[in-house]
This record gives sequence, C-alpha cells and structure tokens, in this order.
Amino acid sequence: MENLLVAEGVSKYFGKKVALQDFSISIPRGSIYGLLGPNGAGKTTFIRTINQITVPDTGRIIFDGEPLAQKHISRIGYMPEERGLYKSMKVGDQALYLAQLKGLSKQDAVQKLKFWFDKLDIGDWWNKKLSELSKGMGQKIQFIVTVLHEPDLLIFDEPFSGFDPLNANLIRDEILELKRKGATIIFSTHRMESVEELCDYVALINNARKVLDGEMWDVRNRYKQGAFQVNLRGSAPEAIERLAEMHRIDGVSTDQSGTSFRIYSDGLRNNELLHDLSQIGHIQSFTEVIPSMNEVFLNAVKGS
Repeated sequence: MENLLVAEGVSKYFGKKVALQDFSISIPRGSIYGLLGPNGAGKTTFIRTINQITVPDTGRIIFDGEPLAQKHISRIGYMPEERGLYKSMKVGDQALYLAQLKGLSKQDAVQKLKFWFDKLDIGDWWNKKLSELSKGMGQKIQFIVTVLHEPDLLIFDEPFSGFDPLNANLIRDEILELKRKGATIIFSTHRMESVEELCDYVALINNARKVLDGEMWDVRNRYKQGAFQVNLRGSAPEAIERLAEMHRIDGVSTDQSGTSFRIYSDGLRNNELLHDLSQIGHIQSFTEVIPSMNEVFLNAVKGS
C-alpha cells in the first residue's frame, strides 16, 4: 500500500534530553495509524515535527513523496491534547478565523462551518463564548476546526478526552467516516479499547525509541502466549487438579455452564491438548487467546 507519510531515522534532542531517537515508521494512505506510548515517550515530539512546530536534529520526514515542507501545512489537520481555542472569543468568529488561516475563503468557511455545526447539532452555539461551554462542547468545536479544510492527514491526540460516552461514539463515527472518504489519520491515545476499535496499524514508542510497529492484528498475534480458553462440562474437581499437574492452567471457575479456565500449550500441539481435555470432560469450547492491545502495550513497555 502506498504511504502518505514516512519518517526515516528521526531524532530530536532538547539539551541532553533525548526526546526521539532514530525513529522510523511508514503510514499507509487511507489508514488509521495508532501512535502509542507512555507519557513522555516521544509521541508529542514526533507529532510536533510533522506539524513543523519543531525540526528534527537528524533524519527526515517524507510527505506524499516529497520532503516535508511549509507548503504541506495546509494539507494537515491537528487536534492537540491541550486545546488551543480562545475562551473569551465567540465560537463562530473563532471557527471562521481559524478556517481562513487554513486557506479557506470566508464564503467557503461559512458554508462548511454551517454544515458541521448542523451535523453535530451545535448550531445555536455560534454566538456563545467558549468560556460558556463545557469541556466536551469545546472539544466538538476543536474537532470541527481540525477537519474543516478537509486535509489529507489528520492527527488526533486524545480526541475523546472530555467526551461523555454518547459524544465519544459520535466523534468515533465521524473519524471512521473521514477515513472512508480517504483521509489518513494518526491517532494518539491511552485508551487501548479505542485502538482496537479504530486502528489499522500501530506503533509503540517508549523511552524515545520505537518498540514495535505493524498491522494491529499482526502485532497482537506476535504477543500470543500459546493460551486457550476452555470450557468443559462434566469434569470433576479432582480431574481438573490432575490436569493442572500435567499442564499450566489458571483462572479456574465453575458455574452451571461448566468449568472454565485458561490452559497453555507450552510447545504442545493443539491435538495433544484436546486429547487430554477430552479425557476429563466434554469440551464445550476451545478458543485461542489473542492478547488485547492493553496486554501488548504493558508487555512491550516492560520488555523494553
């Protein structure tokens, strides 16, 4: 797949502090790319280099086949975690001003703003000051001014912060719709459930270095531990105890549906596990456990 943005060996230093070290990723066009990592890992530094707020000390960034340059700013939309709206300014005037900074004419800006204000059901906010709105309401305005000029690359840093579940779902759906229309999206968040729901690719940064990257499902599969979730019917407690002497198991629980637990292959073939399980009860289910992105995140950070 063709890449919209490529980082090649990007490093950034602030005095003796290493903010980003030899960082390289490729972001396919039309994808949602999760940029993950603990606080202070280097995510924000990389995002700022894309927006040309700061310049890398070494390496380079390629945007749509060309070295990143000032002319590309109008093709990028950035919604920072720390919002940058003016609290004492009227919402409509502020949105119109920011839209014109992105290169839209006043006429186009008014037309597009009306579309988005109606779409997000905030038409009566135009003459309100931002200080009169809740954090979530302000988030909607920030989202609109980020996407209004229909950029090729959108960068969302913790886009669901401050939203209630209803509005978080609304913005999630809008992000997916932007992807469907061809936008490429960098999505930075600590909410791993959102990563699993939205992202096609992920990269994890820790201590200024890339720890892993790739398609999300491939990354999750890399961290499999040979575990299977099992449900048995008709197995006696002593039989489960004997099984535990032969295989590594944990999380044993029993209810009216049977006995459930996790069993680890530890190098054995699946048919060998199934044979031993069938000797002590009727196998209701035998499902491979794919680690969640939260588990991948924790294990990768610890390992690095």
